[in-house]
Amino acid sequence: MPTQQQIDDAIATLSQVRPPYLKSYENFVPGKDSVQYSGQWWDGDEINRALQTFIKGTWITAGDQVAKFQDAFAKKYNVKYAHMVNSGSSANLVMISALKKHLGWKDGDEVIVSPVGFPTTIAPLVQNNLKPVFIDIELDTLNFDVTLIEQKITPRTKAIFVSPVLGNPPDMDFLKALCDRYGIHLIGDNCDSLGTTFYDEPITNYYYSWSCSFYPAHHISTGEGGMVCSNDEELIKTARSISWWGRDCYCVGAANTLSCGTCGKRFDYWLDNYDGVIDHKYLFTNIGYNLKPLDLQGAIGLAQIEKVDRIDVLRRQYKDTLDTFLEKKDGLRTIKASPGSSPSWFGTPVYCESPDLKQFFVSHLEANHIQTRNYFSGNVLMHPGYRHLDDFNNYPNSNLALSNVFFLGCSPLWTDKVVEYIGKVIEEF
Repeated sequence: MPTQQQIDDAIATLSQVRPPYLKSYENFVPGKDSVQYSGQWWDGDEINRALQTFIKGTWITAGDQVAKFQDAFAKKYNVKYAHMVNSGSSANLVMISALKKHLGWKDGDEVIVSPVGFPTTIAPLVQNNLKPVFIDIELDTLNFDVTLIEQKITPRTKAIFVSPVLGNPPDMDFLKALCDRYGIHLIGDNCDSLGTTFYDEPITNYYYSWSCSFYPAHHISTGEGGMVCSNDEELIKTARSISWWGRDCYCVGAANTLSCGTCGKRFDYWLDNYDGVIDHKYLFTNIGYNLKPLDLQGAIGLAQIEKVDRIDVLRRQYKDTLDTFLEKKDGLRTIKASPGSSPSWFGTPVYCESPDLKQFFVSHLEANHIQTRNYFSGNVLMHPGYRHLDDFNNYPNSNLALSNVFFLGCSPLWTDKVVEYIGKVIEEF
């Protein structure tokens, strides 16, 4: 049986091992090695904390490290409550489910969204028997056209669901004023936008509730993971219950081993239609899921919080540099920050004047081992799983997001050598 010192020494040694995905650019060979559009910016600290928690922690699933990460994340991003789940997509599902329960939304109530982006902004609405109401995009920023929203607000409208395009927000002041005028909520899919501001204020301050993703492509990565955030404590309690099988118990980590629980009355008369004592851990107040993260993901998140400011600087820097390369090419248009905004970019979007130009340019980049991505689904209403929701022909600008738009990365993993190579390949097109 190894001693505690031997375990610590082994963890220290393993923490210096660099898996391939963490050292892909250390000896970058232009034209041979792949330029990935994103990836997690980890070092030995993330590995050390994950191993410490995995080997020496008291609980493998969400426990003390997740609780500490939630607190650190909430403090960093100026929100009272943050609840971690196993992915950003799960965060959207939990958030919408909790909003419907907490605010008393009914089946068929409406939420305004863009048809362009990642489908897990729209799927949770349908999964909760809510009606997504779509707004066509405008082509300068690729966000939904805020001037078209008011005409689609009805007595059944409950919220406007914002998903800033690759970190670039629409006019948040306009949206907040519109929501206040009609007594509806502004909510956010902030998975691509962590750190973005609008007139020097975090865009997350505008939201009643918002989600975040910790997938490797995003600003902070815990491998997988997501967060639901709000200043409304009761909403977060509902979100926690829904992501923890629907149970009422909120014990975390070591509190799970307490005979009396966090509440001090774990065994009590919890059911109003049963006169016996039951265990609070098995009281279910919601229909829920199991969407808990692992505790080692919380430990990794604590390391990432310490790096996120530097990650933010690098993403902005590389996006601006790529824009200078792209702006020299005829037929290409870069997407600039919305007036008043300062985006923390997820990627570098490019609008091509024709579908053929997009195809040729993307093929050129990919042939030179530079990853590209569609702007996710383009108009999601063109896809088989979503076409029943509305007629995609009603949203002509959104259709252009599929045919004419793609994006490059602005990865914090890149080096000056990598960026110089991307510029050379663009120049050769």
